[in-house]
Amino acid sequence: MPNRAARPCPMPGCPNTSRSGGRCTACRSRARRAGGTSAHRGYTGAHRSRFRPAVLARDRVCRCDRDQCPRHPHRLCDRPSTVADHWPLTRRELVAAGLDPDDPSRGRGLCAGCHSHITATDRRTLGGWNAP
Repeated sequence: MPNRAARPCPMPGCPNTSRSGGRCTACRSRARRAGGTSAHRGYTGAHRSRFRPAVLARDRVCRCDRDQCPRHPHRLCDRPSTVADHWPLTRRELVAAGLDPDDPSRGRGLCAGCHSHITATDRRTLGGWNAP
């Protein structure tokens, strides 16, 4: 089977090409570095030791909202939760309001697929975690 033809990188001003259909290797690396580590994004030891384990222990099955996630419009998602998501407020909104972002009552468990879709399409996050 032949390889996919190289296409221009969709990042403005980038002269490179990509066979993956997305950004070129250099632009992907640059975006990953710009996002910083989880510690730089505000995820502390309390997030890893208190928030995430408590949310995933409580919500063993994905608790996505059918109105927000069209991956399965006629039924609830039945996949195991693997991601602890801040909800109904984002982590940034909780910090701005002076609330504890590591309180497990302010989170829900999601499967990785639903979390990726919701994060990429949420207007509050402007298209994902790497947004300004």
